[in-house]
Amino acid sequence: MSVAELIDLKELLDPNRPFGQEQIRTLAEAMASQQASEARQYLTELGGRLDDGETLSDAELFRLGILNFLFGRHEKASEILGSLTHDPLAPFYAAQAYLSLEKYDEAAAKFEEAGKLGYDKVGCTLMKAGAIRAGGKLEEAEQILKGIASEAASRAEYSFQMGCIMADRGDTFGAVEYFERAVDMDPHHARALFWLAAENALHGNDEDAIRLYEQALSKPPYYMGALLNLGLLYEDSENYSAAAYCFRRVLEYDPNNARAELYLKDIDATKDMYYDEDSVKQEQKLQQLLSKPVTDFELSVRSRNCLTSMDIHTLGDLTEVSEQELLGGKNFGETSLHEIRDLLSAHGLRIGQNLHRAKQQEMIIEQENLSPQEQAMLNKPVTDLNLSVRSRKCMARLGISTIGALLQRTPDELLASRNFGVTSLNEIRAKLSEVDLKLRND
Repeated sequence: MSVAELIDLKELLDPNRPFGQEQIRTLAEAMASQQASEARQYLTELGGRLDDGETLSDAELFRLGILNFLFGRHEKASEILGSLTHDPLAPFYAAQAYLSLEKYDEAAAKFEEAGKLGYDKVGCTLMKAGAIRAGGKLEEAEQILKGIASEAASRAEYSFQMGCIMADRGDTFGAVEYFERAVDMDPHHARALFWLAAENALHGNDEDAIRLYEQALSKPPYYMGALLNLGLLYEDSENYSAAAYCFRRVLEYDPNNARAELYLKDIDATKDMYYDEDSVKQEQKLQQLLSKPVTDFELSVRSRNCLTSMDIHTLGDLTEVSEQELLGGKNFGETSLHEIRDLLSAHGLRIGQNLHRAKQQEMIIEQENLSPQEQAMLNKPVTDLNLSVRSRKCMARLGISTIGALLQRTPDELLASRNFGVTSLNEIRAKLSEVDLKLRND
């Protein structure tokens, strides 16, 4: 992500010099390495002159529009570049800005305009098909792609656009095949690499996801989403310095990026946490102990009969009831209570220490009395909340697969999970509030 030497941006952005695709690529590379702040100064200077009412030449407006685009200011970029007609690259980049703004009809029209003005007609048609697909017109997009297949099938962009159509139709395997084909044709096709990386991350293939994100970011332009996701994966693998580097690179482009700022703060809160393998082994031993039946231990006949009548069969069951509940059992007196106390104490347990689990089970039973609509909501996969990579991985680590299972957790229980910080908690609270739900005890 670096260049051997600094680029002379003053010369590169000189309105009297050529400024085509090669120069734009050089500008993006300079910004991606060490010169983002210098490029921002040019953006501020040119933008300030325009805001002050000064008339800029088309060449200056073109450079201002490209700077806005590269800094992710797509509204301003589309406004400036969309008004220019002297260079086919202007509508081409205006179209890309419209895509980012989800203005798909405008994007398709600008891609068509760029092609008519002479800029890579096949490439513009492929991008136009992508805009039409993104707007929900899959059949029309596919017909356009088929119409230029003889000219475009050898291009990585063609395979990428076909992969997007497969993905939108729910054919993940077909999509992966096309995206991998796109990457075979162009190892730096950032959007295909981004999709493959995200798919691997979704299925827990972190090493492959990291490799693909790194490949996508091996040359400019760099997608902020890829940098953020890669940073989260680095953090999850406890490579905190690499994660911080990714988030800081995002802030070089966008100093006010709230997500990058929060993730950097999260690193400060979690970088000293570690995976305690011994504690995991202890937890496994505890679970084995709790599953042991009470008949394996020496108890009086009365105590055994009382426990059986109360549907208590394991040591774990004894940790999920209170002493008052035991004493409420028929023929269960203080003598039996002391006997149970001694049994549990000998194994480092106590009566009622896992009462919270019983309460969670009660919540599950209560859900059975909900309406079909309410039950359907609670049975939805937690992935429907569109959580970030970090939050999704924490859900997987905690064994939380449905929204209902998530609602049974308290904020403190979630925060106790490795790499689950306040940022992730606030994200989950926000997502749940969108569907009028809350965490337990919230």
